[in-house]
Amino acid sequence: MASSLSPPAPVPVPAVRDVLALLKPITWFPPMWAFLCGVVSSGVPVAERLPFLLIGVVLTGPLVCGTSQAVNDWFDRHVDAINEPDRPIPSGRIAGNWGLRIAIIGTALGAVVAWPAGTWVFAATLLGLACAWAYSAPPLRLKADGWAGPAVVAITYEGLTWFTGAAVMLGALPSAQILIVLLLYSLGAHGIMTLNDFKAVEGDRATGVRSLPVRLGVTNAARLACLVMAVPQAAVVALLMQWALVLSAGVVGALLLVQFALMARMLSDPKALAPWYNATGTSCYVLGMLAAALGLGGVI
Repeated sequence: MASSLSPPAPVPVPAVRDVLALLKPITWFPPMWAFLCGVVSSGVPVAERLPFLLIGVVLTGPLVCGTSQAVNDWFDRHVDAINEPDRPIPSGRIAGNWGLRIAIIGTALGAVVAWPAGTWVFAATLLGLACAWAYSAPPLRLKADGWAGPAVVAITYEGLTWFTGAAVMLGALPSAQILIVLLLYSLGAHGIMTLNDFKAVEGDRATGVRSLPVRLGVTNAARLACLVMAVPQAAVVALLMQWALVLSAGVVGALLLVQFALMARMLSDPKALAPWYNATGTSCYVLGMLAAALGLGGVI
């Protein structure tokens, strides 16, 4: 006897605007800035490596950062259904398992696009994509840990993208000086990521996410974040001076002094002022990154 049940309706292919919303272009700016620092630090004229530069731009923005956003939204879809139901996946604009499909497609495309750019860019891309999955997906789900989660984001958003920018221009492994500076700025970015967690302390505590503000308390986490941001920058200033990049060291040092003043105000009320600091102090931090890159690239 034939079943009277109708076959399930096919899941519609998501609209381009909804896929773009899932990939969150606004989040591409931090890694794109670090990529720019990598390009500048290489000292190679853009015209000499333009095709590879374009590959790096596509990798850094939509393919690696965008894919990481898709991965995160897919594995957070149940929480987002409560907290942010208007997002593409919980709202149903990206239905079925299309969110997971987009994440997988983005991962595959990232690897394919990175291959022609050389061994080092390909390796950095694979590592960045692996970190994106490890951050959001079980069983690792590193975002739930206040130490590991910010570390992964800092390394991928700052260090790997800086490395990619330098590697696409050089066509080789960047110099030891570039590697040391990008590593220091990656370490410092852990503090920036910790301050980002201040906006979700109550939700993190309720859902078992052990961010540093939850584990240490807001005040102690803010003090630690400031220390983590300041020490690597001081080390960069010292190294730039040692390498006779005096102007670059002076700019980074001046921006660090401005940050000290901003940190003092932020520490008076960390939870309320963390967003303000992220708009002011973090801007000084990333401008210092560019100043250091300009020095390494022989521009200043």
